[in-house]
Amino acid sequence: MTAPSSTEQMAPAAPAGQTSPAGLTSPTDPMQDPDVFTLRHPAADSVLLSADNAHRFVQDTGTAALLAAAAIVRAQSPTTGPDPADLHESVSAIDLAAPLGSTEAALAEASSLYLDDAVYFHHPRYAAHLNCPVALPAVAAEALVTSINTSMDTWDQSAGATLIERRLVRWAADLAGLGPAADGIFTSGGTQSNLQALLMARNRAVSPGTGSLPERLTGWRIYASQDSHFSIVRSAVHLGLGEDAVVPIPVDRNHRMDPVALERAMDEDAARGLRALAVVATAGTTDFGAIDPLDALASAARRKGAWFHVDAAYGCGLLASPTRRHCLAGIERADSVTVDFHKSFFQPIGSSALLVAEGSRFAHITHHADYLNPDQNPDSPNQVDKSLQTTRRFDALKLWVTLRSLGSDVLGGLFDATVDLAAEAGQLVEDIDELTLAAPVQLGTVVFRFEPGGGPRADDVAVDRLQDLLRRSLYRSGEAMVAATTVAGRRHLKLTLLNPRTTAADVQAILEAVVRHGRAVAGSEVAA
Repeated sequence: MTAPSSTEQMAPAAPAGQTSPAGLTSPTDPMQDPDVFTLRHPAADSVLLSADNAHRFVQDTGTAALLAAAAIVRAQSPTTGPDPADLHESVSAIDLAAPLGSTEAALAEASSLYLDDAVYFHHPRYAAHLNCPVALPAVAAEALVTSINTSMDTWDQSAGATLIERRLVRWAADLAGLGPAADGIFTSGGTQSNLQALLMARNRAVSPGTGSLPERLTGWRIYASQDSHFSIVRSAVHLGLGEDAVVPIPVDRNHRMDPVALERAMDEDAARGLRALAVVATAGTTDFGAIDPLDALASAARRKGAWFHVDAAYGCGLLASPTRRHCLAGIERADSVTVDFHKSFFQPIGSSALLVAEGSRFAHITHHADYLNPDQNPDSPNQVDKSLQTTRRFDALKLWVTLRSLGSDVLGGLFDATVDLAAEAGQLVEDIDELTLAAPVQLGTVVFRFEPGGGPRADDVAVDRLQDLLRRSLYRSGEAMVAATTVAGRRHLKLTLLNPRTTAADVQAILEAVVRHGRAVAGSEVAA
């Protein structure tokens, strides 16, 4: 059938047997020629995934998979070391108003703009941030998630997907020991999970009060380690509590929150008329992988009636560990727990969840919307009641397919392997005179400092600058990628080891490259 013009698309249908203003004759029986009433855009059949073009879906996704596989195979280093300026011109030159005319051509262009200079987390010399290589079953599941495009907000949009997500939440809650009343929701990441946990804590705390919300928000305090994730302070700001509402608690030599210091801070604040809203423990800090003493912190929170949240975005891999599950003792006492499957369970971004010990507490964030039809069938499980998002991807399927393919013991063993490697890496650092370990290795991170000449120099500021210069030099070379951080006011370098395929030999090569670039940069600084 010839594609209708825009005029024809706007014309109303004529009664049976009559001629419409646009010249279309309606048949006596519309069911005999239904296409007459299907006035579609001419591109609809060719560009929108449907039963009519499923073969194109296979072809185009196959092309994309081949391009990605080829890029992974040819990546000889984790990065090409580009600066933004290096790539800005080529991206800015693209005329988005001039389409290339085919998916194949567009993918080829994307390969040049994206894949050629991408950062490859699968590479064994990538050791910068908390990014992991991804499990193959999860990558395959991603194709299902994207092609069906399920939205997880209500049952009538998701059906069985909701039950799969809920089953995974139950599984994760059981791993954490949260009890039969526990519930949860998948989120975009740890930052969202932490925000939602503190939102629930805030609403629970202020709901009995009177007056306006701003009036009820005054005088509340959140207690977190001085090494806690920045999202805790950011959440306090977003929630109207203010940055000063977060009280940083000192840590011990292993960078774990000091329970005695916590108790003292809470008592001092109480004497000033301030109230404890929440205690946030970290199970796996970003820099040191430190696990706060969860049991002791839970007891302190209980004594003050505060919400106890555990940010286990990184350390959640220990939940599935065959040998290290005990490191999370006390997590079962949490009111809420953040878990990032896209860190420690080797899932594609995003795959995270917020677990809550008492599912009824989601009522603190639930809002009724008639157009979502929540009351038409009160027995229908509508996930929107538990999420900060409305439209939400079916990210849970990636973890589901991974677990059904491999099992949780395999994932836990893979995470254990990264912890074992980090312990070896710490020893390798100590064996090199020009490198100084900042703290004992606990999970998969190793923080150290390059000291030219094999010992501390008087000019700490110059050595601080040297850390950043050598890191940039290493990045630009493409040999390896490491991170940088600040410890006690001094700049340090950091290995983040979250790739079970990385070996001690790879770590040795990274450290040798660090020393080589450090010497070169130090020499050029002296010459200058």
